[in-house]
Amino acid sequence: MKVLTLQGSPKKKGNTATALNWVEEELRSLGHTVEQVYLNSRNINGCLGCAKCKEKPGEVGCIQKDDALEILEKIVDADLTIFASPLYFWGVTSQLKAIIDRSWSLVTNYHTPEHSSLIENKRQALLLTGGGEFENNAEPTFTAFDRLVKFYKGKKAGELFLGSCKTPDTMDIKKKELAIEFAKKISGK
Repeated sequence: MKVLTLQGSPKKKGNTATALNWVEEELRSLGHTVEQVYLNSRNINGCLGCAKCKEKPGEVGCIQKDDALEILEKIVDADLTIFASPLYFWGVTSQLKAIIDRSWSLVTNYHTPEHSSLIENKRQALLLTGGGEFENNAEPTFTAFDRLVKFYKGKKAGELFLGSCKTPDTMDIKKKELAIEFAKKISGK
């Protein structure tokens, strides 16, 4: 299986990167191909809401010429996309949110019988880290992700929240075990 990971943390070696690396290592050990895109190093503008991308519904399109087009093509090409982010103000980081907003170009005719998607039946998973606990903190992000998968006409492969993360060196074996189990679950093994 071809797996794409979207690393949405601005910290290249932070908690999210640590957890995502554990997931990626396990996926590779299970025989999957994994490619990570570190979004903070990419030029991704916000969506303009111009709807020019809807003019050619069978392809990824946007009038903006930045790195989003390449990343969206990778999402289309992948069997599984993992959205990974620390929790910032009850949501994903602006780095990840920008590519999610631009993924509007992958779907046409939402809320109609002609609803179609370039990533229909593709698998998506969400990995979040946070300094706090799940309750009164992470729920809105998981609700939004469920809606995103429905919008994509995709298949939710799984979700994981690793809370009480302070620094990568304090992430214990229990968190690593949860990340490895998450990788097994989303890979179907």
